[in-house]
Amino acid sequence: MNAAANGAVVIGLDLGGTKTAAALFAADGTVRARHSRPTPAREGAAAVLDALAEAAAEVDPDRLATAVGVAAAGVVDPRTGVVTSATESIRDWAGTALGAGLAERTGLPVACDNDVRATAGPELSALPGCHGSLLFAAVGTGVGGALAVDGRMLHGGSGIAGHLGHLPSPEAAGLACTCGATGHLEVIASGPGITAHYERLTGTSVDRLETVATRAARGDEAAVRAVTTGAAAAGRVLGGLANALGPDRVVVGGGVPRIGALYGDALAAAFAAELMTPLRGLVPVPPLFGHDAAVMGAAALTATLPLHHPGALR
Repeated sequence: MNAAANGAVVIGLDLGGTKTAAALFAADGTVRARHSRPTPAREGAAAVLDALAEAAAEVDPDRLATAVGVAAAGVVDPRTGVVTSATESIRDWAGTALGAGLAERTGLPVACDNDVRATAGPELSALPGCHGSLLFAAVGTGVGGALAVDGRMLHGGSGIAGHLGHLPSPEAAGLACTCGATGHLEVIASGPGITAHYERLTGTSVDRLETVATRAARGDEAAVRAVTTGAAAAGRVLGGLANALGPDRVVVGGGVPRIGALYGDALAAAFAAELMTPLRGLVPVPPLFGHDAAVMGAAALTATLPLHHPGALR
């Protein structure tokens, strides 16, 4: 995929709660420069916007770029450029005018979107033809996702489309979700969700998901149950969504699937059990793109989404 899809030099930014990554893409899509820095997540939205602008300047000291694309944590409405909802992983991030605020700081037009949708962009572009459909899930600290139908990424009202972690899951019945509701997929299928389920089963605390995965590999019954319950819950939700959307490809990324075959096999089995006949044979696969996917997808946003220009906040 050519990140500089508009044939221009562009900057891609990937904003996470811990780290901010930047890359300068030449007109042919090759990476000319990279930079990363800690995200000042506890210092508030203005400090985060400043850090984004500084990261952009680091990769483009000669001011060659014509636009900036940013993939950001939180619920982002690309039409307004506003973060419509967010957790406190970045303090006071909800309500931030991301597009206009970053444009003001960089002097460049800015396109912005949710980080998972941006990461899914290269996966969609890799499908044959121009009308592919994609179901993309990112399972890590939370459960995010992206939906694309007939070649078009779905954004929805307030930019909320694709938040798969907040679909109902029977396995999560009665469990409180970070969004304030109960019974959502994220609280049973995410890394912290699987870890918490193991703690409920055993009455003991563990430090992280990898500890549960290690115990599961050694045959610990509760650990196996926690991992496979979370995986099966994710697989069932994805299978149901596949029936609704008819995707050509289903991608499952994020840190949780990397814990091993026990998780992947349970997810795939639950997914297959939900599929209608025309979709039999469709299987979840890992992402095609590596660590560059988010900045690559962010840069490509400059050719597909509305641009927010300097001066809008004056």
